[in-house]
Amino acid sequence: MVKIAPSILASDFANFGAEIEAVEAQGADWIHVDVMDGHFVPNITFGPETCAAIRPHVKTLMDVHLMIAPVDPYIEAFAKAGADIITAHVEAGPHIHRTLQAIRAAGCRAGVALNPGTPAEAVRPVLDLVDLVCVMTVNPGFGGQSFIESCLPKISQLREWGGPGLHIEIDGGVGPKTAKPCVDAGADVLVAGSAVFKGGSVSNPSPYGENIRAIRTAIDTLAA
Repeated sequence: MVKIAPSILASDFANFGAEIEAVEAQGADWIHVDVMDGHFVPNITFGPETCAAIRPHVKTLMDVHLMIAPVDPYIEAFAKAGADIITAHVEAGPHIHRTLQAIRAAGCRAGVALNPGTPAEAVRPVLDLVDLVCVMTVNPGFGGQSFIESCLPKISQLREWGGPGLHIEIDGGVGPKTAKPCVDAGADVLVAGSAVFKGGSVSNPSPYGENIRAIRTAIDTLAA
């Protein structure tokens, strides 16, 4: 089954714990945490302390996406904070193989991310080390951007190389209109921020469920 991974970047920052519990109760499969450093990407978001604080509220899976450079000095801190998956960008340093080894050594599942301008071939040599490839379908740094359709062939290529055991995650501009072509191309994890959290709140979480079901309905039409 395709996993829906709401990004807390689009949630109420003053109520992370309650937001996570609410969106999980409404059908989220994973919780996606976008970590940005203001250097590798033009925004600053969360650090290991935030991950540690929200960990007790996450009952599904904490999917930590590190949009930072350098990566290696912070892997242990995010692992200790409770990350289940740690994803690093292939563009963030010269030694992605070493980075992925370090993530695994820290006890986490390893992910590698690709920016829109980076070809799938950049991660082919390390696919044996990864559990997940995150295909960025927007330029990283901000939520609410439009989906870049030219990234779709990259998904198909990665699925061909990685086989059925590899998670292919799509991050950026995912919603009911874009979910179907992503899954059709081979994706099985969809990160959605504003598309999930729009219209709802901790006190009124039902729109979260409606938004998640709208994405699932769009996916289900694939087999119809």
